Amino acid sequence: MAFSIALAGKGGTGKTTVAGMLIKYLVARGKTPVLAVDADSNANLNEVLGLAVKDTLGNAREDMKKGKVPPGMTKDVFMSMRLEEAIVEEEGFDLVVMGQPEGAGCYCAANTLLTGFLERLVGNYSYVVMDNEAGMEHISRLTTSNVDLLLIITDSSRRGLQAGLRINKLAKDLNIGVGKSYLIMNKVKEPPSPEALELLEKEGLELAGTIPEDETVYQFDFDGKPTIEIDEENQAMKAAWEIFDRIIS
Repeated sequence: MAFSIALAGKGGTGKTTVAGMLIKYLVARGKTPVLAVDADSNANLNEVLGLAVKDTLGNAREDMKKGKVPPGMTKDVFMSMRLEEAIVEEEGFDLVVMGQPEGAGCYCAANTLLTGFLERLVGNYSYVVMDNEAGMEHISRLTTSNVDLLLIITDSSRRGLQAGLRINKLAKDLNIGVGKSYLIMNKVKEPPSPEALELLEKEGLELAGTIPEDETVYQFDFDGKPTIEIDEENQAMKAAWEIFDRIIS
């Protein structure tokens, strides 16, 4: 059964960048195959991974809802075909992009087929990495559930830390089946303050580690270059991998 890792955090913390670092780490460590799932409606994990996306699961769901199933083909066969086509294959990992609905209406039937497809799909992988939307919407809608590891990405600001703590609390309150939660501070300029560490301890959220602010990471992002191509000896990449070494078996 696949070991599932979900990433969450408020916008601007570099959550998707850390997801790319994690996928690079898993492939380099031989923990393959990996399924990368971009569950953010503002999908850009493919850019971090340097992949082109031709279709999304949301598009398939939308087409089924609009009755674009060819004559003589059942809806489940249509969805299975479209979802298979939406998988982007790369050495060591594959990527699927969830996408989003284009309009109002009931997506119950399509969502049921989509959920069933994903459940079958993940059985083919050793690890699943899900990059979720910023904030807590994905958790409140229970799209992040039954995960082995929840990585909450934040910056070192008080607001960022508070957002991370709210995500952790919501995950607990909803009882969505998270095995273990960690907080990772990204784009850090200095070590966490004693006050920040005390707040984390009070809330029972373990700090997995910090990733320093890095000019190379910033420049790659600004230039639209895949983060996954950053050298392993880069200080931010090394810090991330040291964290992953500690928390991923």
